[in-house]
Amino acid sequence: MFNSYPNLLVLAIALALSFSVPLKAQDQPQDFLNAHNRARVSVGVSPLMWSQTLAAYAQAYAEKRRDCGLFHSGGPYGETIKVHIIDFSAEEFVSFFLNQKSDYDYTTNTCRAGKSCDGYKQVLFRKSVFLGCAKVKCNNGGFFAICSYDPSVILSERPF
Repeated sequence: MFNSYPNLLVLAIALALSFSVPLKAQDQPQDFLNAHNRARVSVGVSPLMWSQTLAAYAQAYAEKRRDCGLFHSGGPYGETIKVHIIDFSAEEFVSFFLNQKSDYDYTTNTCRAGKSCDGYKQVLFRKSVFLGCAKVKCNNGGFFAICSYDPSVILSERPF
């Protein structure tokens, strides 16, 4: 007699995997680092180096933000944070902050009234040397990502 148990098990596993939502492939440290450094090179700023210390800090905070609350950690490092209902890549994460360029006035080193450009300044801040990032899937199905920078941006200074 044909034993259908192994076939049912394979079918059940395949079905379960089809409903899972994996994190995008571009979530490796090198992907975050490359996305940042392409942007930095374009404005003549030195590339960042990956820091396991910052990555561990970012991961610990991301774990606390599985509620997808868009709140900064208040810690000792510079930060960029993003929350979205669908997954996003490291490249999309960095692009989100680079898109703040249109709200930044380099001459006055200020953001347009009512707009935010601090993330743009942090990604490109010439004095930042180290980077560590993390991303988690939130309890509600959304995604929370954080990149930590050392040293932090000094908002009163031009980024480059």
